[in-house]
Amino acid sequence: MGRFRPRISGFLISPGRCSVSQEQRAAPDEADGLKQQAEPLELPARGGESVGGELMEAPEEESVPEAPVLAQCPLCGCGVPHFRDVDGVAYHACDTCDFIFADPLLLDRIDQGLASREYDEQYWAAELASARQRSYGSSLARLAEALLYCTIPVNRFIDIGTGPGYLLDAVARYLPHSAHRFYGVEKFPPLPEYRTGNANYLCTDLADVELSFECGICVEVLEHLTPAMARAVAAAMAKVSVPGSLYLFNTGLTDYVRNEDPGYLDPYFRGHITCWSVTAARNIFEPAGFQVHALAGKTWAFVVEMPGSSRQADVPIADRIWNAVAENIEILSSSETGEVMYILGRESARAYS
Repeated sequence: MGRFRPRISGFLISPGRCSVSQEQRAAPDEADGLKQQAEPLELPARGGESVGGELMEAPEEESVPEAPVLAQCPLCGCGVPHFRDVDGVAYHACDTCDFIFADPLLLDRIDQGLASREYDEQYWAAELASARQRSYGSSLARLAEALLYCTIPVNRFIDIGTGPGYLLDAVARYLPHSAHRFYGVEKFPPLPEYRTGNANYLCTDLADVELSFECGICVEVLEHLTPAMARAVAAAMAKVSVPGSLYLFNTGLTDYVRNEDPGYLDPYFRGHITCWSVTAARNIFEPAGFQVHALAGKTWAFVVEMPGSSRQADVPIADRIWNAVAENIEILSSSETGEVMYILGRESARAYS
């Protein structure tokens, strides 16, 4: 299937206003035609006489700069400037929300079901190798971190947007005594031959899951979502959460894109259409009842938490690993693998702080 490449056009917004004008940007030739050349004039003196009998040339009119072409931020509604073009798609950056997003016309079309990237067999063929690598590496670290940050005992853990579900296979290997606690949900799963056979792999929308979870992770998903989609995920998470539920999101944040990996924005091959920050995430998750926490030093992760009654919830996120819930430490400790997962989570939490 060919790549979806919409014709992108900008919105014209008056500086300092958040409303979108319906006017189209003037073409360069038309704009040039509006400029007027001043003709030589004979300027009269105060008494109505010419100055020295000479013709004086009037000063050229100051050109009025054209209003910048801005896009309306889908979070706050303000007009925000162009940030960068990637594969012919304009990305814009909102300083108010600290949010980078692809052209709103493209986001609207995605919300209407016209995906910028088809999650088909070709996509999964490219994704499976990296998904396996993450599942047996960094995703295990994020899982362990989340369990140590969580202030309530975890009975069930969910991997949101688990892809092929390889994380469940990794958990079964490294935490066999606790594997029954871990679930994965994927709305657009690959073919059966490309995914886990774990019984806790759920091929459905999170909103349709009839279970509750105390903890979870969401790895390399949020950057694929429009704000409308992200709000739907936040609402679904609230539905399956309990007081004290905690989730760790792994996604390249705006500082990561600006300072570390500009290539993270990728509308067609990887489908990265948005780039979030803690401020932007609060716009999405706080209306659903969550609190959003930054993770010091991590430009690619943040935590959302449903407020609960545990006193531990008042402890800063980074300090919770030293007084983690005993039951959650037990989940990370195995007679087969010892404390390797507990140490992985603790040291991963410390590594960037």
